[in-house]
Amino acid sequence: MPNRREEQVITPAVLRRWPLPDPAGDKTSRGTVLVVGGSRFTPGAVLLAGESAMRAGAGRLQLAVVESTAAALSITVPEAKVVGLPETGRGSVSGDAPEHLLELAVKADVLAIGPGLDDVDETLRLMHQLLDAAGSSSVVLDAYALGALSKEPKLLAGRDLKVVLTPNVTEAEILLGREPGDDLAAVAAELASAYGATVSLYGHIAGPDGQAWREESGDAGLGTSGSGDVRAGIVAGLLARKAEPAQAACWAAYAHAVAGQRLAPRYGRIGFLARELVDEVAFTIATV
Repeated sequence: MPNRREEQVITPAVLRRWPLPDPAGDKTSRGTVLVVGGSRFTPGAVLLAGESAMRAGAGRLQLAVVESTAAALSITVPEAKVVGLPETGRGSVSGDAPEHLLELAVKADVLAIGPGLDDVDETLRLMHQLLDAAGSSSVVLDAYALGALSKEPKLLAGRDLKVVLTPNVTEAEILLGREPGDDLAAVAAELASAYGATVSLYGHIAGPDGQAWREESGDAGLGTSGSGDVRAGIVAGLLARKAEPAQAACWAAYAHAVAGQRLAPRYGRIGFLARELVDEVAFTIATV
């Protein structure tokens, strides 16, 4: 494990010294995000991640969900190309990736895998095919994709990918194979080293090179259903804009936390919804 460095606190001043890539150009210059997830019962997770990616500045959005929900999602998110995926009898995304999905994965700048998936074994099969197709793309792994990664920890090894993992504490425990304890900065650093990826864990960001950051603006309201999908989507959108993994994770942690701060005067500390965080993302990033 690389030497663990003291965490740098993420502030507006720190982010201003670390500006995001210039967004000049058309939508293709800001990258294409492909979000893969959404079982029959959880298509909303893909919606939250995808819209957050767009609010963070991604140029194009593609969503892949089970066939039974694809049409409804395409109407709800008219900005996105939505494709249907084969599903199991229980409504989970099948691990048999169709050719049209792999073609999208080859061309996408960022793959966000996991929001709304609900079967670890099927997800692992799917991830093998998607990561093989991704080439040198950026990848965000969230939710059940992290559970799948824990079953095959070497899945990322030897691949030319820029990877960000966005676990919550439960998912961090699964990745570690033990209870994480209270030192989440140490957990983030351990996971970053073990998986060779940037890790964003409850405001603690760690890179595989030992660098570390801490976001201190987050409050209890962020612990709400769908909030993690929003955070993963922001990371994906910033990666599409050509931000480096650690930069995308730090900016996303700040945007996610401050979006909650902006909502608190209207809804209280714990009364806002994840979908309302999405609408605060663009303004929060623009006003750093």
